Amino acid sequence: MAEPERVICDSAALVDGGKGVRFSVLREGKPLPAFVVRYDGRAHAYLNQCAHIAVELDWVEGEFFDRTGLYLICTTHGATYEPDTGHCIMGPCKGQRLHALAVAERDGKVHLIHGGNEHG
Repeated sequence: MAEPERVICDSAALVDGGKGVRFSVLREGKPLPAFVVRYDGRAHAYLNQCAHIAVELDWVEGEFFDRTGLYLICTTHGATYEPDTGHCIMGPCKGQRLHALAVAERDGKVHLIHGGNEHG
């Protein structure tokens, strides 16, 4: 059974190219780490697992962007991802993707949609 829709955070908690918000999703009854960031005015959410090896991207909680605020980066292996698509453009998993989660913004809140079924 899919996890119901739920609020992840206030929309105001996310700033373009800034700190992300960590949360978890249930997959086959197990909680998995996930995160949401804002890029180009939109919220984008992914499982917090590098496409190279399933390690979390952030060493410092919520720090997913590189120094420029333009790309998501795995601090373990340097894999670099487009924040709006999750596509890896540089690093050991070039050409692969992060696992995207469906989110929507309504009434000043970021919502995980229907258990965060993957999209993209």
